Amino acid sequence: MSGHDVLIVGSGPGGYVAAIRAAQLGLKVGLIERAHLGGICLNWGCIPTKAMLKGTDLLCEAGHATRFGLHPLSPAIDPVRLVARAQEVSTQLSAGIAFLLKKNGVDLIWGSARLAGGGRVEVTAAEVAGPRGALGPGTYAAPHIILATGASPRRLPGLDPDGHLVWTYMQALRPQAVPQRLIVVGSGAIGVEFASIYAAMGAQVTIVELAARILPQEDAEISGLMAKALQKRGIALHTGVSVARLDRQAESLTAHLSDGTAISADRLLSAAGVVPNVSGLGLEALGVVLAHGAVQTDGAGRTNVPGLYAIGDLAGAPMLAHKAEHDGIACVEAIAGRAPRGHGPIPGCIYASPQIASVGLTEEQAQEQGTAVRIGRFSLRGNGKALVLGEPDGLVKCVFDAASDRLIGAQIIGAEASELIHGMTIAVTLGATSEQLASVVFPHPTLSEALHEAVMAAREGAIHA
Repeated sequence: MSGHDVLIVGSGPGGYVAAIRAAQLGLKVGLIERAHLGGICLNWGCIPTKAMLKGTDLLCEAGHATRFGLHPLSPAIDPVRLVARAQEVSTQLSAGIAFLLKKNGVDLIWGSARLAGGGRVEVTAAEVAGPRGALGPGTYAAPHIILATGASPRRLPGLDPDGHLVWTYMQALRPQAVPQRLIVVGSGAIGVEFASIYAAMGAQVTIVELAARILPQEDAEISGLMAKALQKRGIALHTGVSVARLDRQAESLTAHLSDGTAISADRLLSAAGVVPNVSGLGLEALGVVLAHGAVQTDGAGRTNVPGLYAIGDLAGAPMLAHKAEHDGIACVEAIAGRAPRGHGPIPGCIYASPQIASVGLTEEQAQEQGTAVRIGRFSLRGNGKALVLGEPDGLVKCVFDAASDRLIGAQIIGAEASELIHGMTIAVTLGATSEQLASVVFPHPTLSEALHEAVMAAREGAIHA
């Protein structure tokens, strides 16, 4: 039995951040992990996909070398090296987490965890060897137990992954070769990002989406622009349909869609989102309440079982790393007796080509709530920096509450959208008005000027539109 103040199960963005913050607050912390320090995000999700996207972005830029005054280039993707670099980045970051845990006095416990009741956690041997110095199997106890077990790929009926013909994102991240033809089922962030990666690597990509449009959770106008951008790159889109039947051959497959269309391919990526990892933790025996497949919690991660908390993907949507980090900090600060830490709207980013980023309400969501809105739009074709970068296709969209003049949402598609959205996130969180934002001076020449122009478009009018 251990004498920890807090035990945390899972070392992803929510878990390791919670562990470090708890240690900073003077709590004795044990962090339990069974496979990958840094979790799925660092090892199989956010980080490696972005490393691969950087490689394919460079490939696309090299294809337009003459536009920038260079002699024509003829680069080619080396899939093995591309994957190796993604793994190198993940390994470096994982080592950094190990260092931070040690620096802050966090006990790393290596193994599979199961709740035993009474503030106890049974840890059994993991299949993967742990880092040097990690504690091993045994019974650990603490008055506060935080579950941060993340999520796994959603499995669709008839599309069970086999690791060969039918992939999850794990196989898509480490291909032995680039398939000539790839079907991507699902057009959320995961699906669109991988479609973008594999199209850049030369695959003939087809996206199949059950909803009436791709990226159904995004603003409809932004979704439409992304659809045009993907089709321009040769990616085929089938929306409003599902895979009714899948015929698997030795090295190929045929997807029969619900509208009667048959599509042949070499591989199929099932990218229909993720589901919280609730199995195998012993939640049922403790009577932990679930809601929509996730653990039900309050604003500080508390479950219905005293002393038990859940954060990140396990606690439900939005299933994003930065949301998990904020959950972890808020949870341990509440345990330490700090005042409740709230949060504003959580931004979301899609790292395809082009990028998409959004925060707050879309135009459609605001209207569904009965809110009268004023919209500001600005095309990146009027932005000097976007023209310099050779990426003029894009749009910044601002959604203002017409009555209060406050910014309640923003959406961006185009170059560096993920880096630009933080400005709008701050504005939405602080309740900034269009009048206040119009008085902000943006540096020139920058992509960020487009934010100011979109604000102005909602007022008297953008200058460069």
